[in-house]
Amino acid sequence: SLRVGSTLILALSSVFAVDFPKGSSCDVKLTSEASVNGSITSPGFPGPYPPKSTCQYEFLAAGRQRVQLIFTDFSLYIGNQLPKDCEGIDSVIAYVILDERVEKIDSYCGVNVPRPIMSNGPRLLITFQGIHSSRHARGFRAKYHFTNSFGITGGEQVEDYPCGFRYRAKVARSGSFMSPNYPGLYPRETECHYFFHGEAHHKVQIVFHYFDVEGVSPCDATSASDYVEFSNFMGLDRKYTRQCGQIVSGLAVASEKKFFRVTFRSNDRLDATGFNATYEFIEQPTSPPTTSKPNAGRRQDASYFGSWLAICLVMFVQCS
Repeated sequence: SLRVGSTLILALSSVFAVDFPKGSSCDVKLTSEASVNGSITSPGFPGPYPPKSTCQYEFLAAGRQRVQLIFTDFSLYIGNQLPKDCEGIDSVIAYVILDERVEKIDSYCGVNVPRPIMSNGPRLLITFQGIHSSRHARGFRAKYHFTNSFGITGGEQVEDYPCGFRYRAKVARSGSFMSPNYPGLYPRETECHYFFHGEAHHKVQIVFHYFDVEGVSPCDATSASDYVEFSNFMGLDRKYTRQCGQIVSGLAVASEKKFFRVTFRSNDRLDATGFNATYEFIEQPTSPPTTSKPNAGRRQDASYFGSWLAICLVMFVQCS
């Protein structure tokens, strides 16, 4: 069982089999086979939800699909104060499956619209607890979408990778790319590759305008860190150090030649809001070729010989 505070909210009889108190008439199970997008709401929305409301919204995707949830309206009763982790008050809680165990992503309460939520795999569970009720608390509404794109816009998706995107100079000389589900928390246990292909004499310039990736230096397994990695090749490139943590806007990285790879990797520990970056294919300056006129060296030698001949003649005349 999994408890939040002293309130039992989940009884796990099997992986992702969740039992709620009897009388939960608002439970919903949504599959990508039925519809790839839609919306969920609290009971009675946009009117007040009844007290002691308990609902679960279970999402099941197919294949490589992920579930993304974007809240468009959010107003829950909070009483006199907002407790830490929304414990003991009206709230929405998101769960995912990690290694056959249910893990809480985050809890949401109050009136601030939550950031987007994304599953780490095909399953996502949202629970709603409406302990109290108020005519001023209208509940929530959220749009859901079963997607293969990880919420990443731009670029061409590479089918050989669960999360891979290609950016070509012949399509766009500049643009943007971001971590999965940005500006929401990126999903755990996820690896995304961004491949940049320039034309001859191009190099790739990357600038991060926002960077928050969970981890500490050296950003590897020893520090249990998520990270962003750079390479001039498909394989590892030791020229670049991995990046993690929170970095002030303006971090810039450049390739040596026309190809560049950026890889984002998250583990199953913690999460953060990821990154937002821009790319640009820049012409590398080329030195003009050095040319020499035919026989230029010979003319120089002849001139040199002629000068000495003239000197010798002058000296001969004077001596005579």
